[in-house]
Amino acid sequence: MWGDGFVTAHGRRLEYRCWGPDPSGGAAIVLLHEGLGSVALWRGFPQALVETTGLPVLAYSRAGYGFSDADDLPRPLDWMTHEAVEVLPQVLSAFALDRPILVGHSDGATIAAIHAGLVGGLRGVTLMAPHFFTEEMGLAEIARAARRFDTSDLPERMARYHTDPRATFRGWADAWLSPGFRDWNVAEVLDDTTCPILAIQGVQDEYGTKAQIDVISTRARDVRVHMLDPCGHSPHLERQDAVLSAISDWLFA
Repeated sequence: MWGDGFVTAHGRRLEYRCWGPDPSGGAAIVLLHEGLGSVALWRGFPQALVETTGLPVLAYSRAGYGFSDADDLPRPLDWMTHEAVEVLPQVLSAFALDRPILVGHSDGATIAAIHAGLVGGLRGVTLMAPHFFTEEMGLAEIARAARRFDTSDLPERMARYHTDPRATFRGWADAWLSPGFRDWNVAEVLDDTTCPILAIQGVQDEYGTKAQIDVISTRARDVRVHMLDPCGHSPHLERQDAVLSAISDWLFA
């Protein structure tokens, strides 16, 4: 199964790809993508992560992303919790991973954090640009992205990476911009997180402020923080060497 293909979780076929040697039930890093991400949009980061850490890496596209099966839309307010406690455990079980390390970006970081707090069984979790509550500046940026989607070639560019780019985009944007989502807050999951956390945030992140990182430091028990300047919302792409160094130092300290 280690390689690339499709894994079934919660009744849907999800595309996946693996880098590095078959872990054979041992430790591995599992990547959880952002709100408009997919397996392919991790670009060269997974292979670089294998070369830096020596650990195998698995990435998969959630339902509605990449070339995975479609998702039910509109998504409910607790969709990230559903992904963390219902879908992700089935993916990990399919690969028989022993205490994996989760590395999540943006919405994927939130899913990783929820899984760490509510499910557990991890060696550690790296959270890049996570969201634990809504911020006005982040919602404003999503609204601007929605306008760009309707007035630019963004749908055509997304079609290279997603089966249905409109459903992928609307599923993400409509969930975040729904009125009820303004009160969304999952910071309480940090109170029950027992594994080590590495938090990475760009100082110039356009979707979230340092307040998202501060709540981790305040509520979780074992936290290491890296603020990257200059850096926006995608540390693993904008500052790949710094992120790889931070993850390796954290894992093998």
